[in-house]
Amino acid sequence: MPLSSLCSRLSFLSISLFLSLTPTLQIPLVAPITKDPSTQLYALSLFLKTPLQHTTLHLDLGSSLTWLLCDSTYTSSSSHHIPCNTSLCDSFPANACSNDTCALFPENPLTRTTLLDTALIDSLALPTYDTSSQSPLVLISDFIFSCAVAHLLQGLATNVTGLAALGRSNNSLPAQISIALSSSHSFSLCLPASSNTGAAIFASTSISYFFSSKIDLTYTPLILNPVADTVVTHNSQPSDEYFINVTSIKINGKALPIDASILTVDQTGFGGTKISTAEPYTVLESSIYKLFVRFFVNEASAFNLTVTEAVEPFGVCYSAGDLTETRVGPAVPTVDLVMHSEEVFWRIFGGNSMVRIEKGGVDVWCLGFVDGGIRRRTAVVIGGHQMEDNLVQFDLDSNRFGFTSSLLLQGAKCANLNFTNLTNSIN
Repeated sequence: MPLSSLCSRLSFLSISLFLSLTPTLQIPLVAPITKDPSTQLYALSLFLKTPLQHTTLHLDLGSSLTWLLCDSTYTSSSSHHIPCNTSLCDSFPANACSNDTCALFPENPLTRTTLLDTALIDSLALPTYDTSSQSPLVLISDFIFSCAVAHLLQGLATNVTGLAALGRSNNSLPAQISIALSSSHSFSLCLPASSNTGAAIFASTSISYFFSSKIDLTYTPLILNPVADTVVTHNSQPSDEYFINVTSIKINGKALPIDASILTVDQTGFGGTKISTAEPYTVLESSIYKLFVRFFVNEASAFNLTVTEAVEPFGVCYSAGDLTETRVGPAVPTVDLVMHSEEVFWRIFGGNSMVRIEKGGVDVWCLGFVDGGIRRRTAVVIGGHQMEDNLVQFDLDSNRFGFTSSLLLQGAKCANLNFTNLTNSIN
């Protein structure tokens, strides 16, 4: 649908907005997710400003505050600043004043850089999930974010103009949607593989809309890290990143003899397991990584697999011709992330544990886990590749994390979800 046509629908939105913002809203809001092939990172598409403009933002699970490039081309009839010395400005853990305007500290999670910039309020719109001929938009008129300069985009997904923060902060994108709609404070992600399209699902814990067959989630509690790991940290501020209680890692059912203490978050914020879209692949502290590789290679020998020359950043690779393809990826040992109970585990099959590398005459499958070094702040960081074509849910109302194993087991994947009308409406 052309952008001009979408803007002409604003009169409809103004009429239907009251109905859309009542607590009875049950249909979730959605935003398409694409994968950037150059960085292996993810981008989220939505509408901002007035008239509404299609905007693509880097998707970050751990960030507290959405930010957007506000250069000379930023035009919107609905934008306004936040005055200093107001309760809203004071509510931000880290803020300052600049020219009598509230200013915040937008952060790049990859380069760990920040620069004081203006806080702004403007209109945000997202489609509801509707498989009919068009997906109606829901308008949130007071969306809070920070301006930023082009330097802060360094290293992020190509062609993005800012960052969509999905962290635990009260100012994150899902939190503001929940508050505006008086809806469930939860969201789900279905990250796409390769050039396919996935989706972020907001304001609902229901996933029945999206699959023709029944898909069940397994849940484990979310763990609060007591110490934030940001460039500008307020005293006693807990982390806005999502931590879960992984108690052991198994390969083909055999538990790695990991020092249990590093799998637990201590009072200084070190240790434990977090979920991140800032890392393309799962990062393991060195002692865990060495055990992981040793066990995996040993178990892979039963599949008649012999290690070949590795391709960076990976440490273990196998010739592609030696692996058998299955519906869940190459046939390799399974990896289980065991949670708070032995019966609760996230099983990772070959499609999510292995990465295909085809370049310069090389054709290999590499183990998609990387060495994070010793004395790493977080012992296990579950990266984007391990979540692709899995459905994951962050339910802040119940303080729990839901996950499936590979959707490919049930003949589904993120690219199969019916987002044709949604994608057409947001382009």
